[in-house]
Amino acid sequence: MPGFAGAIFDVDGVLVDSPHERAWREGLEELMEGPWRDIAPQTTYAPDKFTPQVYQSVMSGKPRMAGARAALDYFHVPDVDGHVDEYADRKQTMVIELIEAGEFHAFPDALRFIMAVKDMGIRVAAASSSKNAKLFLRQIRLDTFAEENGLSYDFVKPGLTLIDIFDADLSGRDFAQGKPNPEIFLTSASELGEAPENCFVIEDAVSGVQAAKAGNMAGLGIARADDEDALAAAGADLVVTSLDDVDLNGLREGTLRRKGT
Repeated sequence: MPGFAGAIFDVDGVLVDSPHERAWREGLEELMEGPWRDIAPQTTYAPDKFTPQVYQSVMSGKPRMAGARAALDYFHVPDVDGHVDEYADRKQTMVIELIEAGEFHAFPDALRFIMAVKDMGIRVAAASSSKNAKLFLRQIRLDTFAEENGLSYDFVKPGLTLIDIFDADLSGRDFAQGKPNPEIFLTSASELGEAPENCFVIEDAVSGVQAAKAGNMAGLGIARADDEDALAAAGADLVVTSLDDVDLNGLREGTLRRKGT
């Protein structure tokens, strides 16, 4: 089997530990303690019930309005249609404030991995449903990271940011259907000029893995929330807790496998 020709990266939770989860969680807490305090007793919501696992299984990978609706449905908030806009707006305001304050960081294993993949000649795409992804990508300096970690690649030039490394960037683009529909990944493969079956997708969310498999692509699950079993059950071809554990030689053979296997 020929090696992979394209790698499609989700952003939030894969490349960047973004403040999205925090913004969703704290935004809902503020509403429940303030404007929505009269309806709060009618819901199943409590601050300690908004866990990382809830975020990953209910909201992660969804566009903003779909994520807001999913959370309100999950916590049985009455009159979702009447509250979803306020929640989505509160989250967006909060996430922008957190981004501008620098309340996020890139995952070092992900930066090492994407740079190694790029160096192998595999074309790379960013495919996040988040309209804020570009804000993260522009702030992450790959030239500085490479220098600090003793990495040397011909494509690393002064001023190189994470957004510059992509051959295609679909982050924040509007699609008719969100994940687990494969539209964003199929479009990514098309813009990379590669057949879906020659691409693999790197995802941290169940819905993203499902979208990859629905698009006839290999799925690499990165479990950053103790959710290895859920990602495997979604159909991931390989699940790791660090992208440093992926065998790069396997990519040259068109196979996702762990180092040492």
